[in-house]
Amino acid sequence: MNTNAVASLTGVSVRTLHHYDKIGLLCPSRNPENGYREYSERDLDRLQQILFFKECGFPLANIQKLLSSPSFDREKAFALQRKVLLHEKRRIDAMLNTLDKTMQSMKGEITMTQKEKFGGFDMSHNPYEAEARRLLGDEAVDRSNAHIAAMSAGEKDAVSKGMDALFTELAAIRTEDPNSDVAQKAVDKMYRCFNKNFGYHYTLKAFAGVGQLYVSDPRFTKNVDQYGEGLSKFLAEAMRIYAEHQE
Repeated sequence: MNTNAVASLTGVSVRTLHHYDKIGLLCPSRNPENGYREYSERDLDRLQQILFFKECGFPLANIQKLLSSPSFDREKAFALQRKVLLHEKRRIDAMLNTLDKTMQSMKGEITMTQKEKFGGFDMSHNPYEAEARRLLGDEAVDRSNAHIAAMSAGEKDAVSKGMDALFTELAAIRTEDPNSDVAQKAVDKMYRCFNKNFGYHYTLKAFAGVGQLYVSDPRFTKNVDQYGEGLSKFLAEAMRIYAEHQE
């Protein structure tokens, strides 16, 4: 299967496939007659594994290290990835619940405690941490846990206010072209802010996925557009472009 066919089948861009080949992450054979890349079934299986790791937030450098290890166990990796994704699903469900409650609180329908305001954001009690350490290494996990544990209630409140200020700034440029320098610089700030404050590293694909959630889920659309009508649509496009340009 050639590169264009793989791109069409998987949704991974041709440019990304070329990048994976260049860094030695996914290196298909070459057709001896024309030098074109040819992907085997084994290559596609490896690509699937790479994409699962990316969905779980693993950086490419770690993925390459894992797949190159003589002790790598594909079945065990799938089992861990499934657990991580289920854990993430529960975390997102908790965040959606927090979002719903926050919107009710804004309307005066309920009163939230300070702790309830951060439901779903806490990554310090991941039940699969031991397995993540085994595959990812201690440094990434320890960095995330230390960040969360070190935050006081006041610091969490500061993060909340910081996010409010960030979305206010983004709303001020929502009429700009999402691909413009001013928009992309603002989204870069947004990406860095997300990864700095939540104790969780968003992959570029996950970041773009959040942007799509802004327009696909009416609850998110309403929450984002309170800063300015059309902000959710602007961010969805700008975040998608940013993720593609950074790959």
